[in-house]
Amino acid sequence: GKAALANPNVYPTGYKGAIVATLRELFKKNGTASVSGALISPPVLAPVDKDQLYTLCVHYTAHGGGGYVTSATRRAYFYAGHLNQLVPVSDDACAGAAYQPFNELNRVCLGDACKDQEKSKSGWGLF
Repeated sequence: GKAALANPNVYPTGYKGAIVATLRELFKKNGTASVSGALISPPVLAPVDKDQLYTLCVHYTAHGGGGYVTSATRRAYFYAGHLNQLVPVSDDACAGAAYQPFNELNRVCLGDACKDQEKSKSGWGLF
């Protein structure tokens, strides 16, 4: 028989962990040490090209070395239940997002100053 195609519209059950893991990798590359004010919207089906895909919005303030602070909004796209893209967008692109506090992202701390802090948090998983 034919191989079944993946259903693109599977609800992304582990979406918070996927977002945290992806942003941690990004933060390691761009020198972000910690995050504050993180918000996330629940995944909703939205038209993307010719498909309907689950998407959500994340908004946070990133803190780096030397007092560097910037706020960012990113839109996540999921395919078949997995995080496919996490792209920077204007705040307008997420204007209608039903944001909720995203404490899992606020707990992320990278760099030497965070080692002790992360140890005290290690009882918390990503999910």
